[in-house]
Amino acid sequence: MQRRDFIKGVIVLGACPACAGAGFAAEGAHWSYEGQSGPDHWGAMAPENTACSAGSQQSPLDLTGAVKAELPPIAIDWKAGGKIVNNGHTMQVNMPGGSRLSRAGNSYELLQYHFHAPSEHHVDGRSFPMEAHFVHRHKETGTLGVLGVFVTPGAANPGFSRLAGAFPKTVGGEAAVDVNPNGLLPKELTYWSYEGSLTTPPCSEIVDWMVLRQPIEVDERDIGAFTTLYPMNARPVLAANRRFILSSF
Repeated sequence: MQRRDFIKGVIVLGACPACAGAGFAAEGAHWSYEGQSGPDHWGAMAPENTACSAGSQQSPLDLTGAVKAELPPIAIDWKAGGKIVNNGHTMQVNMPGGSRLSRAGNSYELLQYHFHAPSEHHVDGRSFPMEAHFVHRHKETGTLGVLGVFVTPGAANPGFSRLAGAFPKTVGGEAAVDVNPNGLLPKELTYWSYEGSLTTPPCSEIVDWMVLRQPIEVDERDIGAFTTLYPMNARPVLAANRRFILSSF
């Protein structure tokens, strides 16, 4: 815990420029999800990426063997709007100020949300077609609170359909969207919780992960709109290294 608190302090002091932007991904050497620039090589691609290979609290995980616990409830107060950007790794919606997630007396501001296919987290060895990550930052500590939501094919989701229809086809493309991200949440907010990292370079171990147990359904054609552009943008699951994974009742 002392090491983790030290890393958080370094982030707050501005020693991690790559973490300052809305995407938190390293902007230096080109990285990808396969080959010589894939996850096995991220740690060697830039000095700031050392945690990708040497870190002990890396994400994502296979959420298995969780300990049942009375986890504090999650409260969501998100606003509509944002700008969707094709950043070369995913579709990311950068949010205006004013959207928040609260848990156990801590308040985090929603900076952006983005998507992975297939899901980065697994559940008892099973993956899902997609996973959404809602990235929040605690103003005082700099800690990130990331809410993960699994996505499965099924009934159409109006908000996701509007996003899918606006996906910029070219890298660097962007478009304003009037989507309320609350519509991308399931009815129940029970969740798994653990301490982990960013799942992209620089893989900083500054994330309080909250992964919802209940997935959402979206139209299979809208999943296809994403996977046509990004058929695989998921980091493989990594070792828990004796970390506890907690689960709501």
